[in-house]
Amino acid sequence: MSSTTTDAPQAEDRPTNPGPPPRARTYTWQDPLIGAGAVPGLSGLEYLRGMVRGEYPPPPIGQTLGFSIGHEEDVQEGKVTFRMRPEEFHYNPIGSVHGGVYATLLDSALGCAIHTMLPAGVGYTTLDLAVKYLRPLRLGMGEVRAVAEVISVSRQVATASAQIVDDAGKVYATATTTCLVMRPTRTPHSELSQEKQP
Repeated sequence: MSSTTTDAPQAEDRPTNPGPPPRARTYTWQDPLIGAGAVPGLSGLEYLRGMVRGEYPPPPIGQTLGFSIGHEEDVQEGKVTFRMRPEEFHYNPIGSVHGGVYATLLDSALGCAIHTMLPAGVGYTTLDLAVKYLRPLRLGMGEVRAVAEVISVSRQVATASAQIVDDAGKVYATATTTCLVMRPTRTPHSELSQEKQP
């Protein structure tokens, strides 16, 4: 009986290909609690327009992924536009922008559009988000916009739709959301106090 053995190269013997040097990216952000502290006293429309004017810091997720509300006219009652330029750090393993970046951009625009319809002291949170991916976003294509518009707002639920488009109007993704509207609760004690007032 005979046997054959093969001396496989050990990991330390294998040639290494360092490839190009790694990229690096740095960014800064402000304390998000500064803006969060201002929210209860302002309507959503007032708060978002103030944020665009620099009166309140934007949420750090915008600096992390590189998107923002670009201009004050991008904030209207029931409609908000976010702007983003696809970058290499957005990429997935197959050479295009990761789907999670689409979803985060769309979710941000949708939530803010709903926020513009809410008075001071009323909050919201996402219940569901449905995204349809239509085309890949890639490096070098320029700025894209996530345009979100409110469909309806009731006492407890709000809905909105959005799409990511380029300057030529080509659509790259669409999304819809349902948000829970969180209004201040009225306790029996507070109602009784109001009844006693003349």
